[in-house]
Amino acid sequence: MNNFVELENEYLLHTYKRIPIMIDHGEGVYLYDTEGNKYLDFLAGIAVMALGYSHPKIVEAIREQAEKFTHLSNLYYMEPQIKLAEKIISYFGKDGKLFFANSGSEANEGAIKIARKYFSNKGLNKYKVIGFDNSFHGRTIATLAATWQKKYQKDYLPLLPDFKCAKFNDIDSVKELIDNETAAIIIESIQGEGGIKIADEKFLKELRNICDEYDIILIVDEIQSGMGRSGKFFAYEYAKIMPDVVTLAKAIGGGLPLSLFIVSPKLADTFSYGDHGSTFGGNPVAASCAIATLEVIEKEKLLHKNIENGKYMLAELNILKNRYRDKIREIRGKGLMIGIELFSPCSDMVGEFRNNGLLLNCTHTNVVRILPPYIIEKEHMDKFLNVFEDILKN
Repeated sequence: MNNFVELENEYLLHTYKRIPIMIDHGEGVYLYDTEGNKYLDFLAGIAVMALGYSHPKIVEAIREQAEKFTHLSNLYYMEPQIKLAEKIISYFGKDGKLFFANSGSEANEGAIKIARKYFSNKGLNKYKVIGFDNSFHGRTIATLAATWQKKYQKDYLPLLPDFKCAKFNDIDSVKELIDNETAAIIIESIQGEGGIKIADEKFLKELRNICDEYDIILIVDEIQSGMGRSGKFFAYEYAKIMPDVVTLAKAIGGGLPLSLFIVSPKLADTFSYGDHGSTFGGNPVAASCAIATLEVIEKEKLLHKNIENGKYMLAELNILKNRYRDKIREIRGKGLMIGIELFSPCSDMVGEFRNNGLLLNCTHTNVVRILPPYIIEKEHMDKFLNVFEDILKN
């Protein structure tokens, strides 16, 4: 492994602080390193590996599509894209339309573009975007301007103008920022990188009402919370609202790069030919994996399982919170998107978990983030809970 570390230091830009293990392969909910160590993965590639590793349906989908073609220009029709679009729209609503991209940042970038073009088409001077403190929408120049965390923005100033920041779950702070030039409001149903902060259902309803009143596009970022992680296909469903635009990535591609944004009928005719594009967006292999992922989720009723497993985890974690009040500040989450906020930084704790055969991460300095595959069982959750309590005792 040391040789590979030296080679990486020589050839790769240092944008990731690597964990000192070399993964060799994965199977189910486990990863195995080159030293033969086995790890229970409670991060799932940061909410990507919904079905875990080497799932036979994913492997089969890759093989079957790769034998046909692995890439085709978006100038041509592709069956996997069309079948996947039909499936996704069935979750959103029959009159929605979508655009395929490759990453969460690209999906959010496209969402911002279509919101601005909607008003441009109408001859209206509406272009400002309101986001929220503690948010994360990506690392491109536009999505960075909507990502209201100083640590991500500070080295890239000045940011794109006309992006404003409201307080999460504070409707009055939103109202103060709205003017005649406001085009869109972008919000995460559940802030992932921000420490698993959940948008109040009442707050989301109020946002929907404000957007209707002032003719503003409501963009809901479901990059991390979507695809059923919360127990609903989209986490905003808990609030019983309908966004104008929804972005989705991470788990959708079954482990391959794939993202998309969906628009309501209101925006369906906003883009014309050539207004937006992506060479690799909707890659046929990734789209085939997405179809396979959705079929497994549906057949095995994994959304319901996520709800039940989430209830179990949250209940058990709150027992630990009551037992270790001096160490655990708060437990937050829906389904299998859970944050444990501590009173102190959690980076060292992540290392202790790893030493005990568990992989997860620390986000927002002091929040242990849990994003396991949807296929976990009670024995896996109990393993985590037992290790966590052993760590808390020390």
